[in-house]
Amino acid sequence: MTLRIGVILGSTRPGRRGEQIASWLLDTARAHGGADYELIDLAHHGLGNLDEAGNPNHQRYEHPHTRDWSALINGFDGFVFLTPEYNHSFPGALKNALDYVYREWNDKAAGIVSYGGWAGGVRAAEALRLVLAELQVATVRAQPAIVLMPAFATGAFVAPDGLDVAVRDMLDQVLAWSGALRGVREAKSATTAS
Repeated sequence: MTLRIGVILGSTRPGRRGEQIASWLLDTARAHGGADYELIDLAHHGLGNLDEAGNPNHQRYEHPHTRDWSALINGFDGFVFLTPEYNHSFPGALKNALDYVYREWNDKAAGIVSYGGWAGGVRAAEALRLVLAELQVATVRAQPAIVLMPAFATGAFVAPDGLDVAVRDMLDQVLAWSGALRGVREAKSATTAS
């Protein structure tokens, strides 16, 4: 069964640079192969501020947008998070989207591609790793970072030298861990069913 990897665009900000990077990232991932890749743009899911009264661990969702989000996230084996850095962290919209569900994230792998000022968004990536660990998501070591000024020097995104290699290395790790963790989820499911 082919792995499914969601590429999550973590910014909903008008005028965001992430759309151009996400398009390039998705093309690069699809050319790399090894899985079916799908873009998940948070701007298109209408989650708004978290409005579920119950603990997401219990999966008793009241709202259709939460049930839709749950089904979407549950259908993937792993993720690549594309996040900008805002004030030394990742966007609130991404944190909110993560908080809506819990078990749907468990025992899956993720890579992080960050972008931002001169540090390339690495502080956002490190903050995101802490949250993903609590959600039982295994983040991989390879962490491509994009410094905005050279990448957007012409106004349009131009991948810096070596970014494609860094992304492919990250994808190799995400694919390996996603395949292994699929087995973990299947074993847990079999234990629960018996």
